[in-house]
Amino acid sequence: MIEILTATEVDRARQTGQLVGTILATLKERVQVGTNLLEIDAWTKEMILEAGAVSCYVDYAPAFGNGPFGHYICTGVNDAVLHGLPRDYRLAQGDLLSLDLAVTLHGISADAAISFVVGSEGTEEDQNLINTTQLALAAGIEAAKSGAKIGDLSFAMGSVLKAAGYQVNLEFGGHGIGTTMHQDPHVSNDGRPGRGYTLRPGLLLALEPWIMTDTDKLVTDKDGWTLRSSTGCRTAHTEHTIAITASGAEILTLPKA
Repeated sequence: MIEILTATEVDRARQTGQLVGTILATLKERVQVGTNLLEIDAWTKEMILEAGAVSCYVDYAPAFGNGPFGHYICTGVNDAVLHGLPRDYRLAQGDLLSLDLAVTLHGISADAAISFVVGSEGTEEDQNLINTTQLALAAGIEAAKSGAKIGDLSFAMGSVLKAAGYQVNLEFGGHGIGTTMHQDPHVSNDGRPGRGYTLRPGLLLALEPWIMTDTDKLVTDKDGWTLRSSTGCRTAHTEHTIAITASGAEILTLPKA
């Protein structure tokens, strides 16, 4: 299903997106060396419920997971890049943490992710990983104009990732979003320009470039959810929900100023 939202629904999506962005920014400020991943999950639950919103993850049970997910946020550490199931682990100095959050407010969903190093700036490799995902996301957003094709966004993101020397996994990528978290169209993190669905005003997309240092292969953790790099290398993941408008793409998941 591909949804085209009304102007009123897009306005509600702005509220959802700001909530997601604000929660992620708050978590980044709170997290420090020694923070437990289960604490992050508890903080997230508290902020979602205080806002009158609903988690997209607690009851999430897709075919590829060992569902339901049962938590409020995805927490990926170091080699864990997607669907990181919160567990009893205290973050150490230099851990590379990815947080992925999706909520529904007033009937509209928004989805975003950030990656950062705990307690330090991290190594040059860590910063390259994080910066490359951010640059790829910016390129995808720049390409997301009314009348563009999905392939144009995929090509823009993939070009940045590959130019930086990273391999691109095509199993998991971005997606349409609206009254539910995951919708068509799928947005691969690499692809051919001029192909796929034509973007229209009112379409919401979650774009999410993610990379692993030296591989494009994933393995699934014993928890049935967490996806890790097959080589144990470091990973990074960045995501925004955007709305397609007549004048370009609007980023919805920025934190409240």
